[in-house]
Parts: sequence; C-alpha cells; structure tokens
Amino acid sequence: MPTASSTTTSRRLLSLLSLLQVRRDWPGLLLAERLGVSDRTVRRDVDRLRELGYPVHAIKGPEGGYRLEAGSELPPLLFDDGQAVALAVALRIAVAAGAGIEEDAARALSTVRQLLPSRLRARVDTLEVTAVESAGRATRVDTHLLLELSAAIRSTVELRFDYPSTAAEPRPPLRLQPHHLVARHGRWYLIGWNSELEQWRVYRPDRMTLRVPNGPRFTPRELPGGDVATFLAARFKGSTTDTWPCRGEVVLDLPFSRVAPFAGDAVVEELTPARTRLLIGSWSWAALAATLSRFDADIEVLHPPALRAAFADLARRATRAAGEGL
Repeated sequence: MPTASSTTTSRRLLSLLSLLQVRRDWPGLLLAERLGVSDRTVRRDVDRLRELGYPVHAIKGPEGGYRLEAGSELPPLLFDDGQAVALAVALRIAVAAGAGIEEDAARALSTVRQLLPSRLRARVDTLEVTAVESAGRATRVDTHLLLELSAAIRSTVELRFDYPSTAAEPRPPLRLQPHHLVARHGRWYLIGWNSELEQWRVYRPDRMTLRVPNGPRFTPRELPGGDVATFLAARFKGSTTDTWPCRGEVVLDLPFSRVAPFAGDAVVEELTPARTRLLIGSWSWAALAATLSRFDADIEVLHPPALRAAFADLARRATRAAGEGL
C-alpha cells in the first residue's frame, strides 16, 4: 500500500511534468517556487522523470533550468484530473471534426478509459456527449491533407493547388499563402492571401488537390481584424467586418417570446405584449425581406427605404407565383 510520502512524491512528479509541458524552458528556481520545494528536490524529481523515460535536459547558464525535449519513444503519459476529463471530452467529440479520425479517436478513448483510476473512470463514464453532424453540411477531409496544410502554415510556404471552377475552361493551379486552418460547423476552411488577386481568400480543403512542389516562402501578413473567428464570420456575412452589409429595423406583430428564439444575432426589444422591435441584418436586402417573412406576421418597416423596396419586389414575385398556380 502506498505511503503518504510516496503519494506526495507522485503528485509532485505529475505537477512537475505538467509544468514542463506548458512552456519550453523553466528556470530551476522558478520550478521550485511553483512546486513549493527546494531546488535540490526539483533536481531529484527531474532524475526520477528521466528514469521513467522522459527526456528532461538541463539548461546551462546563469540561472540554469530544465527543458522537456521530444523523445524517440513514447514514455508513460501522466495526466491530472482536469487533463484526463478534457482528453475524454475531446476524443468523444472528435467524430464531428470531419478529419477522418473517428475510429482512431474511439480506440484512443477506450485505451485512456482503461488506464484511468476508478474515480476518474466513473466521471468520464457519466459524460453524455453526442456528436451530431449537421445534415448536408459536415464533410470529410483526408487527415494527411490537413497535416500538409498545417505544415505549410508553420513553414510559411506558399501552396499550389487545383480547385473546382464553374468556368468552362480549366484554370491553372491556384497559389496561396496559407495562414489559418479552421474547423467551423463540421467543415474545414483554409484562410490565406492570394498574391495574384491581392486579397484574402477562403478555400475548402475537401475540394483542394495539392500540387508539388510547393511555392516559395513568404512573410506572414496580419489578418484583417486580427481575429480568425471574426474574419471568417464576416466572410460568411458578405462583409469585411463582422457585421451584415444590409441591416434593417422593423416591428413585428408578435410577442417577444415568439421572436427572440429565432432572431439569431439580431437585437430584439419588447414594445408591447403583442409587438416586438427587431434590428436585424443579412447579406442582401432580398434575403433580409425573406428572413423577416418567415415570422408569418404583419411587419412594419421602420427603416431603411431599401428594405421597403425589397418587400415590394418580394410581393410582386409572390403574386406572380400565386397566379401561376391558379
């Protein structure tokens, strides 16, 4: 049966290993301070980690310190409680990532679960995480392609690839300076700078066929807005910022409770128990009019005139469509 001393040492080794994994270099005195032990105890614990197979190298210099290097063999993996639960959650939702790793993730989760202590295994087993793919939207991307794209991003190397076109004539390979690989709603997107068009573009990796060799190295540019999520959201809204290019203000003859759950990112305000004000946007005036029509209620357009014109066009089309069916 383990003693209190051995348990304390094991927990300290786990804490030491966790610290070594979160940053490249650790001064010895700083490690001792974080662990609440002496510098001599840190040296002994580093030796224990080395005996377990972890390649912890000593750093020479005025302060001295330690670095956890990548090894040629996989040593025993140690996780604290939070890391173990996070790993289990990540593996369970990996099926929805669209990276072709579903079977590997399931086997990894089974392996991790068997190695967990009973108290943690019970916590993991209570996780009811169901990964559901969006109907008609989730795609599968070859894992090796994702790795190649990631390598090009890290190495700042220009990509050459073929991409489907609606034009009758085949087009030459595209050239792109890749910056970010993003997963969003079951699909993968590659964000990069097209030097020929001199603009930022977004491509679907599942539609890409890479050419070899890659192009030259490049100096990374700053992404507009500085935030990947904001940039991609703006592109899907058809604008350069995370705002809809067409925004209108209306009053719906519906109570707040029937509008708010379906208003998305709109601003919703209750005017009376039966009327609701809505500040809402879309990528075009026609799309905005159609979006508001789905509420199936009388609509008062407050502004702008372009939205009133869009409703007039929609009414004319609806009238023609109804007439054809008579």
